[in-house]
Amino acid sequence: MARRRRQHHTSLRTSEEDINVARRVPRTPQTEAAAYKLAFSDEEFMTAEETRPIRLQLEILKPELWLAERGINSTVVLFGGARLPAPGEDAWAAKNDVQKKNLEKNSKYYEEARKFARLASLTSETLDYKEYVVVTGGGPGVMEAGSKGAVEVNAPNIGLNIVLPHEQAPNKYVTPDLCFNFHYFATRKIHFLLRARVIAVFPGGFGTMDEFFEALTLIQTGRMERVPVLLFGKEFWSRVINLEALAEEGTISPSDLELFETVDSAEEAWCIVREFYNLPKVTDEGC
Repeated sequence: MARRRRQHHTSLRTSEEDINVARRVPRTPQTEAAAYKLAFSDEEFMTAEETRPIRLQLEILKPELWLAERGINSTVVLFGGARLPAPGEDAWAAKNDVQKKNLEKNSKYYEEARKFARLASLTSETLDYKEYVVVTGGGPGVMEAGSKGAVEVNAPNIGLNIVLPHEQAPNKYVTPDLCFNFHYFATRKIHFLLRARVIAVFPGGFGTMDEFFEALTLIQTGRMERVPVLLFGKEFWSRVINLEALAEEGTISPSDLELFETVDSAEEAWCIVREFYNLPKVTDEGC
């Protein structure tokens, strides 16, 4: 989809038409001045500190219009570490031998993310790819695995990339016309959860924990409806966080521990989703 189609006839000139005319005006000191530029095509103006609220609105609006035009109503969200390699591949992010060993050990979750995305996408196929569409952060590691799993069963998938100080490109499996790029983490997070019917969290670092805890907070406080939150990697998560201790200390309710389920395999996780929503079985499923 190169451009959104106009939804209705208008007898008024469009902004696109005026941008094209403005590009062809004679070059004079007046037309070359920054003040003369159309406000919405003036990059310096649009990136000024004072126009930040407009940019926030645009980052919410563009993906929303794009996904609505595709008829995508719900998503299956995969969060997880960018540093996890595929099984058998080099642990490129390791800084020492201990990290290399652990990243290679946890590479099995790359494979589980790929299989989980396949199961979600096979279900999405039965619903004309309008529901349960896989969405990831669009990068490497677990994100790549999720995109790859969708592509393996010829399903579309969404990538929500973000501009980072170090170079990052979308993984090659993201559906091109569903590959978005964000400046603000806040607007990106909105689109992760706006259509989410499932949240799958794989081993990861600060970003993954941030996304996991934000989703739990929204569900805990009633700001988001209850959806399956699946924490992949019992051994990993029991070692890096101790949520039972929060319940013992009284800073969360004991029942808050029921807001998520810890799993180890894609099949186990998708059976939980299928039971939660009473979904039909799919061919890759092994309940």
